[in-house]
Amino acid sequence: MPRKTYAGKDVDVSFDPEVCAHAAECVKGLPTVFDTKARPWIQPDGAEADDVVAVVGRCPSGALRIERAPG
Repeated sequence: MPRKTYAGKDVDVSFDPEVCAHAAECVKGLPTVFDTKARPWIQPDGAEADDVVAVVGRCPSGALRIERAPG
């Protein structure tokens, strides 16, 4: 399964399930953005963009990546 991108207003979050180590840093860090029971499970607008960037930065495997919207 290829990397999938979840678009938000200020940031996009992409996820590669083949790389994920399931450490759950994202879910523990921002459950309003990363909710494995919801579909889609990543809602980039569920928190402030800087908070999303910080939590994605804690992903130990690199399965999550950020792209900031221009501007």
